[in-house]
Amino acid sequence: MFRPLSIFIGTRYTRAKRRNRFVSFISMTSMIGLALGVLAMIVVLSVMNGFQREMSSRILGMVPHATIVGVNPIDDWQPVAAAALRNPEVVAAVPFTEMEGMLSHKGSMQPIQISGIDPAQEGKVSIVAQHIVQGRLDALKPGEFGVVIGEITARRFRLNVGDKLTLIVPEISTAPGGITPRMQRLNVVGVFKVGAELDGSMALIHLADAAQMQHWQPNQVQSVRLAVKDLYAAPQVSGDIATGLGAKYKADDWTHTQGSLFSAMKMEKTMIGLLLLMIVAVAAFNIIATLIMVVNDKGADIAILRTIGATPRQIMAIFMVQGTVIGIVGTLIGGVLGVIAALNVSALVGWLERVSGQHIFSSDVYFVSNLPSELQRGDVVLICSAGFILSFLATVYPAWRAAKIEPAQALRYS
Repeated sequence: MFRPLSIFIGTRYTRAKRRNRFVSFISMTSMIGLALGVLAMIVVLSVMNGFQREMSSRILGMVPHATIVGVNPIDDWQPVAAAALRNPEVVAAVPFTEMEGMLSHKGSMQPIQISGIDPAQEGKVSIVAQHIVQGRLDALKPGEFGVVIGEITARRFRLNVGDKLTLIVPEISTAPGGITPRMQRLNVVGVFKVGAELDGSMALIHLADAAQMQHWQPNQVQSVRLAVKDLYAAPQVSGDIATGLGAKYKADDWTHTQGSLFSAMKMEKTMIGLLLLMIVAVAAFNIIATLIMVVNDKGADIAILRTIGATPRQIMAIFMVQGTVIGIVGTLIGGVLGVIAALNVSALVGWLERVSGQHIFSSDVYFVSNLPSELQRGDVVLICSAGFILSFLATVYPAWRAAKIEPAQALRYS
């Protein structure tokens, strides 16, 4: 089968010969280094994707995707929910009230965000019912002032179901200070654990109890909470709904409360990706040293090829083919091994925990009890493309040097 001269000689130079086993060893180490760099990038970015997925599903499964907030307390939330559900991006709409205050128990205090919910409808927009570890969500009854707290709060105050604590919320008054504290005794009816900071900063009470604490009518709510299909479309969707409802309503969404966290996670992934790319770059630039050694070793061969008619462009192509083959093979090996490792890293960590008897990710310390991994096709394509491009660029200078060799001088000193 016919093959161009450059490809034939370039691929032949990649195989070991008796005279240049050291050069071939350097080529092999460059290939292995490139493969390891690609493998590491795929595995690390997949693990970071997994952590981001876990945090997104847990945090954004608890906080509202978006809310339609009334300038004044909403007397009838049903028409607002119906208007929101007419938007095809909205999955569910339920009543919602939010307050901020302080929890107090036996002299200890902590800030808390109180969410007034309807337990019968909360499952449409929240995952809290799936993460109740003590008690029940439906134990929240109007007028009984029950509360469901997070596991961190329960552990901090040493509370269990049936215990009591005090909620302190600010109340506007005609007193000289303008604001006076209002205290309400609450009964712990449940404890949730989602494995995030919300376990120590959020608590749930019944809508009617929240309305009573705000001196509203029992049927009045602060807002309508929305669940949307595309989280990143929540600002646009909620804004459109609020605009359609008129000036009495305004929109809010998760990017105002949790956006900084996810922006930081995205930046962290980008920076770690760039740092790991340096490993791939070092391995790729090892190809430069390999090819320079090959050029020095093959000086006489280059001179002979030039004397029988090979052009400088063909000589340059020979060494670019050799370096590119090293890069392609190393990148493909690293890509395949990286994909396999990323798909099985969770099982591997679980096996190590069983064999060693030690929990690498203890649920008492970390928000997740396993090592999550999510392989994304875009990451694999980007990493492998970077490996190909860097290895190709690394061939340019040595190949250019080979093309500049003068046949007479090379043969004189050979």
